[in-house]
Amino acid sequence: MKTVIGNGRRPFWLPASNYYVLAFAVSIAFFFLVLSVLRESGEEMPWAAAGISASIILMASVILREMILRRAGRHFRLQQRLPAQSLSNTPSLDSRNPQKLTLERNAAILTEIQKKSDAANVLGRLGAGHKEVFELCGEYMARTETELSSINPSSPRLPALLRGRTAVAEFHRYHLLKWAQIEVHALTSEAQGHADPENKRRSARAALSVIDTALKSYPSEESLIDSQELLRDMVVSISVADWVEKAEKAVFDRDYPKARQFYHEALFYLGRDNVQNDVRELAAQRIRSELERIQGTGNIE
Repeated sequence: MKTVIGNGRRPFWLPASNYYVLAFAVSIAFFFLVLSVLRESGEEMPWAAAGISASIILMASVILREMILRRAGRHFRLQQRLPAQSLSNTPSLDSRNPQKLTLERNAAILTEIQKKSDAANVLGRLGAGHKEVFELCGEYMARTETELSSINPSSPRLPALLRGRTAVAEFHRYHLLKWAQIEVHALTSEAQGHADPENKRRSARAALSVIDTALKSYPSEESLIDSQELLRDMVVSISVADWVEKAEKAVFDRDYPKARQFYHEALFYLGRDNVQNDVRELAAQRIRSELERIQGTGNIE
C-alpha cells in the first residue's frame, strides 16, 4: 500500500526474506574481511575466528529485527487499548459549526488513518488492525459524502476533501480485502482442523460471512466472488460428507432404510442452493450409484 495521505509518510519496512538475505550477505562479507585481517596478522586459526565473528553478526541482525518488531507491536497494542477516537470526536477548530469538517480537522483525520494503516501493515497477520482501518475509512467516506453534498463549489475545502476521499477509498479497499483474506484463511484452517462436522460447518460459515461482508462494499471483486463460491462448496461438502458417512455406517450395520434416508439428505444438500458444477455433479452421481446398489436390499420404505 503506497498511498500517502495527510502529512504522514509511510515508513520503510524491509520484508523478512529480503532482510535475512541482506543480513546473510553482510555476515559473509564480514567473514572474509576478518579472515583477511587475521591472515595478515599471522593468526593460527583464522577460519574459526572469522566464522565466529560472522555468526555473531548474523545473530545480532536477527535479534535486532525481533526487538524492533516487538517494540512496534507493543506500540500498536497500546494504541488498541486507548479509547477509540471516532470522527465525530475529532476536535473542530470552527467554533461557529463544531461539526464542520475544516481543513485542519480533515488533515488530522487523514494523518490518523495513515498512522493506523502503517501500524496494521507492521502487524500484517492480525486482522483486527486492518478492520479498524477500513471501518475508520468508511466513517470518513460517509462523512465527506455529506459534506460534499452541501459544500460551496468555490470553497477551498472542496479539493482537499476530494483528494482525501480518493486516497481513503484506496485505503478502505486495501485493508478490507486484507482483513477478509486473513480472517478467511484463519477460519478455513480452523474448519479443516476440526473433527466434529458441526464445528467444521460453524467455522466455514463464519468464513463465508466474512466474504459476504466484504462483498457488500465490493460486489464486483473477482477474488471475493471466487472465494464465496469455494466457501459455499466447502460448507455443502462438509454437510454432504457427514450424511454420506452416516449412510455408509448404516449400510455396514445393514440398516438399509436409514442408509437410503441419509443418502437422500446428502443429495438434498448438494442441490439446496441451486448451484451446479462438476464437483457437485460427480458427488451426486456417486450417491445415486450407492442408492441404486442398495435399492433392492433390506426393507424398502
